[in-house]
Amino acid sequence: MPDDLWSPLRTVRRAKAAPLALRVRPRTLDEITGQRHCLAPGALLRRLIEQDALQSMIVAGPPGTGKTTLAEVIAVSTGAYTERAHGATTGVKELREKIESATRRLGETSRRTLLFVDEIHRLARNQQDALLEGVEAGSVVLFGATTENPTWAVAPALLSRSVVFRFQPVTEEDVTIVLQRALVHPDGVGIANLVLEDDACAHFARTCDGDVRRALSALETAAHAVRSDLSPRIDLTLARAALDGKVPVFDRDGDEHYDLASALIKSMRGSDPDAAVYWLARMLVSGEDPRFICRRLVIFASEDIGNADPRALQTAVAAWQAVERVGMPESQLILSQCVTFLAVAAKSNAAACAIWEAMDDARDGRTVPVPFTILDQTKRRAIRTGDDGLPLTPGAGKYEYPHDRADGIGTQEYLGVDRTYYRPTDRGLEAAITEHLVRVRALRADAREQKPGETR
Repeated sequence: MPDDLWSPLRTVRRAKAAPLALRVRPRTLDEITGQRHCLAPGALLRRLIEQDALQSMIVAGPPGTGKTTLAEVIAVSTGAYTERAHGATTGVKELREKIESATRRLGETSRRTLLFVDEIHRLARNQQDALLEGVEAGSVVLFGATTENPTWAVAPALLSRSVVFRFQPVTEEDVTIVLQRALVHPDGVGIANLVLEDDACAHFARTCDGDVRRALSALETAAHAVRSDLSPRIDLTLARAALDGKVPVFDRDGDEHYDLASALIKSMRGSDPDAAVYWLARMLVSGEDPRFICRRLVIFASEDIGNADPRALQTAVAAWQAVERVGMPESQLILSQCVTFLAVAAKSNAAACAIWEAMDDARDGRTVPVPFTILDQTKRRAIRTGDDGLPLTPGAGKYEYPHDRADGIGTQEYLGVDRTYYRPTDRGLEAAITEHLVRVRALRADAREQKPGETR
């Protein structure tokens, strides 16, 4: 809408209607709270901004950590013209138009264009390719904000031409600073003598999970509730009502899904039941499918525990079956029992390493023929010749039945080449397995010495 006599009034009214988080948004780098690893004096990103020497960048981090705020600060503090786009609503045609305008502007005025693309991960690959032309030519400086892992959410060609900065959840101390600032900011809550009690402020800072926007929204909600009070005060009860419980950030196809699963597995592998059960709780509270958790537990039982404690696989499979039959919320008890058992069980990946190595050999190594003595009986009978009953292939020719021996151990060659895949540890049941295998392999070695003609 073109400017007219009422434009200033409309601007003022829109500003007053804006949410608190937008009204108190920092205007300078010094006002930004948190992200010191990127914005502290001397940090690379801050130097680039202060020297107006920006390069295309991807800024990744959880919601409410200051990505959009930084883009707005850059737009104000640099001499670049600012264009905005959103990954969910901007099409290829619009992106190309913005790039064409930026190219023309650069040629006519030497002024570069800062193109801020919020939620850049929501752009399709052909849309990201449309950005690539402008970034590659230098006609636009890209500022792409994303809550996802840029390694897979952003096209490799675009990523290779950008600097990646990662924002972290804002600390409770920094959230507290922002909340206190909002109480006295000229465009803040706007309630004279409003008191935010310490425990209420601490609740906002802790429960928002590092999301400043969420903390400010809760503060604004609580402030509206006491606006007409003679002595407006936000206590812990009101703070809890305004920010009633956490809403975990979770996307079954996003980073959090895989990060929580990784944390659970690594905690069990590290034999830490407390950490493991916490990450399990995080997954359940976030709405993760319990069957997905069960599947990971069954895999873990074989990969990381194996024969050190064979009960692990039995427990994991039983837990999966029980979860399928019982359902939530009671299945949390079953999963907790399974997770804590797997966490404290003796660990060994010897069985996993054995199959990984054997698979590599089967795929890439020279094919090992099946020794004649352990061929199928029909096959062995078919390739015999003459009246002497001996096979054409070298070797003893007769299969020895291990149960005919007192110790029940087979001493023939079962592989035909010198190769050891299974190397049990000295942990859990595998300690006894190790002792047993030493004896078995010694017996087999003695048998080879007594039958020097047998194929190996």
